[in-house]
Amino acid sequence: MPHAIRVHETGGPEVLKWEEIEVGEPGSGQVKIRQEAAGLNFIDVYHRTGLYKQDLPFTPGVEGAGIVEAVGPDVANLKPGDRVAYAGPVGGYAEERLIAAERVVKLPDGISTEQAGAMMLQGLTVHMLLRGVYSVKAGDTILVQAAAGGVGLIACQWAKALGATVIGTVGSDEKADLARAHGCDYPIIYTRQDFVAEVDRITGGKKLPVVYDGVGRDTFMKSLDCLHRRGMMVSFGNASGPVDPFPPTLLAQKGSLFLTRPTMYDYVVTREELENAAAELFDVVASGKVKIEVNQRFALKDAAEAHRALEGRKTKGSTVLTI
Repeated sequence: MPHAIRVHETGGPEVLKWEEIEVGEPGSGQVKIRQEAAGLNFIDVYHRTGLYKQDLPFTPGVEGAGIVEAVGPDVANLKPGDRVAYAGPVGGYAEERLIAAERVVKLPDGISTEQAGAMMLQGLTVHMLLRGVYSVKAGDTILVQAAAGGVGLIACQWAKALGATVIGTVGSDEKADLARAHGCDYPIIYTRQDFVAEVDRITGGKKLPVVYDGVGRDTFMKSLDCLHRRGMMVSFGNASGPVDPFPPTLLAQKGSLFLTRPTMYDYVVTREELENAAAELFDVVASGKVKIEVNQRFALKDAAEAHRALEGRKTKGSTVLTI
């Protein structure tokens, strides 16, 4: 029988259990995928800890890639043997899974299943951030928090390809080198530099039209201070914990700022939106403008170890669970 990681109670990495599962055959509108790679993302931690609620028990993991093994009734666009990938819903930490065919896209020949398993959620998230939430254009200067992370490295490269100047925060010299090699013009090592002061210096006091912040509590307030009048704060993650409550009047005091807390699933709702966003992602990767590099690999059964590394900020770029 196939195996999967199962969560029966929320908590630390120790709640991730390696168990046999019964997958069954695909129903109407479903496909069965034999997975080859599953992506590791902070949203998996939020699900595991209960910050983002899931019905128990569940299998975590929201992105993956593999081979179609079987298709259910009413599935016309996929067939057994197709290489496919997806971003959501949960269930990715599994050797096999069932998923709605409408949430799955075929992979072009130039993209491996390992790359796809590492980039679907992160890549579609970056598409949302740069093309949907705030449309980055040539001449913009932007700030990407956690620039050496999975989303960060993709965002730096894609924004650079759009003609933006990219400022990014990182935690070490090694991560600064990594971010710089992936399009970040000005890596700021936040452990010894004040990133607000650095942004002010780099921009000559003009500050920024947009900040992309997936870190949360530790950076949120200072990120606001990097924005110019009517700038947009894009808070899309909580790697350091959820943002503490604050009065909306603070946004007025800091220059009539805009604040949004987007999720990719509100920007990729319809089949057409998924196909269009995925096509843009595949094109920018195939062109070489965005390189998807898997820097860490863990066996699926070692998902708890992978979570510890991610939460301990010991990972760089993308990480996959191999199957």
